Amino acid sequence: MVSRQAGQVLADNLRALRELSGLSLSELARRSGIAKGTLSQLESGTGNPTIETVFSLSNALGVPVSGLLTAPAESEVVLVRGAEVEVLSGTAVDLRMVRRLDLADTVVEVYDQRIRPGETQYSPGHTGREHVLVTEGVLRVGPPTEPYEVGPGDYVCFPAAGPHVYSALDGPVTSILLLEYPATGDRPAIGVHGD
Repeated sequence: MVSRQAGQVLADNLRALRELSGLSLSELARRSGIAKGTLSQLESGTGNPTIETVFSLSNALGVPVSGLLTAPAESEVVLVRGAEVEVLSGTAVDLRMVRRLDLADTVVEVYDQRIRPGETQYSPGHTGREHVLVTEGVLRVGPPTEPYEVGPGDYVCFPAAGPHVYSALDGPVTSILLLEYPATGDRPAIGVHGD
């Protein structure tokens, strides 16, 4: 469940990005596949988004996930306390966005990622590349037809544009996920910087 504060950050960013893109709620609903009523709740700060919802909005708006989930920074020093980071949950994955890095031509989002056993997280695909470093457990990740099995200390990187899956084998998995997106010059700068 997303806290009231995190829900308000999402609400503010979603509304600003939608308006800067010149999209109505109806058009964003069509592009994202999310009901207009759900979008209205998210923009008012009363919704409870899932991983799938946030990634659908990211794709529909053409912005990195962090553009929806991070508030503008107030200091040059960044200290992230794990207990204070909101968890975004999906079918099998719990993500905590730790940091967003805006590089010259790339945006990198750093996540603490936990994969619960017994379920498979499916992604239809999104912009960029995924980098996964497993710290505990054994993970099956990548294209559904040819996934990779990676264990502690193993790293895999793959294009995220196509469908991909995450599933924990033999117990829970802890990993670091980096989402790498091309920076776009026309990306709105309001409420999207996590640095």
